[in-house]
Amino acid sequence: MSPMSSSTSPNARAWARFRRHRLGHASLWIFLVLLVLSTLAEVVSNDRPLLVSYQGQISLPIVDNPPETAFGGDFRTPTDWKDAYITGKLQEDGNWAVFTLNPHSATSLNYFDPLPSPMPPNALNLLGTDAQGRDMLARLIYGFRVSIWFALALTLTGTVLGVAAGALQGYFGGRVDLVSQRLIEIWGAVPELYLLIIFASIFEPSLLLLLVLLSLWGWMGLGDYVRAEFLRNRSLEYVKAARALGLGNAQIIWRHVLPNSLTPVITFLPFRMSAAILALTSLDFLGLGVPASVPSLGELLRQGKANLDAWWIIVPTFLLLTVTMLLLTFIGDALRDAFDTRKS
Repeated sequence: MSPMSSSTSPNARAWARFRRHRLGHASLWIFLVLLVLSTLAEVVSNDRPLLVSYQGQISLPIVDNPPETAFGGDFRTPTDWKDAYITGKLQEDGNWAVFTLNPHSATSLNYFDPLPSPMPPNALNLLGTDAQGRDMLARLIYGFRVSIWFALALTLTGTVLGVAAGALQGYFGGRVDLVSQRLIEIWGAVPELYLLIIFASIFEPSLLLLLVLLSLWGWMGLGDYVRAEFLRNRSLEYVKAARALGLGNAQIIWRHVLPNSLTPVITFLPFRMSAAILALTSLDFLGLGVPASVPSLGELLRQGKANLDAWWIIVPTFLLLTVTMLLLTFIGDALRDAFDTRKS
């Protein structure tokens, strides 16, 4: 008897096929681990301790950084935990601190570094520092978080717009499809990069601005796939039966045609995320992306290009991008096989 009973739901059978794709299944778990670690970047990599006990008083600097006066200092500015005075206080009897795995944040600077920046890998900075003296490992963790969550947001907005546009064209067809296709062709001919350059010169760079601008064009490829699925499914028997039962167009689209047209959407998502990550990295490399204060993989690549002798800047960044692209590619291949109904 088949390991998957005929009574098993289609989603369960698709998940079983996905799990049999060992490379894709393993890639999904690795990607999720990287996503969780980068999302919790402040807990994994931070120059502020998780927990501090000073003269019997417990504090959480990672939540609320106390002033130096709380540790006998002279200034009411936030505590610099790399200051030799503060580290000396923490080493006194009865005082202790619990630091993160990597005791550096994406923007922290150590003014007591023994070598000029960029500094090669050492015991204090496992992957060295960038051209401004910031820890490379912390910059990679925080930059990866920005790239991944931006890609997720861009994929979500592009999917919603693409599914909506493709569904309307494919289901109604005729003049709606003809007029929409001509409008999409005109909109697709607009030079996207030139508009990005113009907006970058007018408005202050931000992730929200990039998300809006890239979303205006990012839905068209997916919209074509959904349109083709709706054109095929709208003439099938179950749609005719739904019309005969008196269901409206909105109910037929939402309950019947859309669920049977989502296979190309799901298999398209990992590749759309890859494109979004590369788009953000490319714009940051050109200086048209996020503000300088936001950690970015593209900004690290630009630093690596300007400091070719500092291999510890460009090599880890390139490897992280390569691994991310490979993981998403393997996940996409596994999803494509999982939703291929010809495979048992």
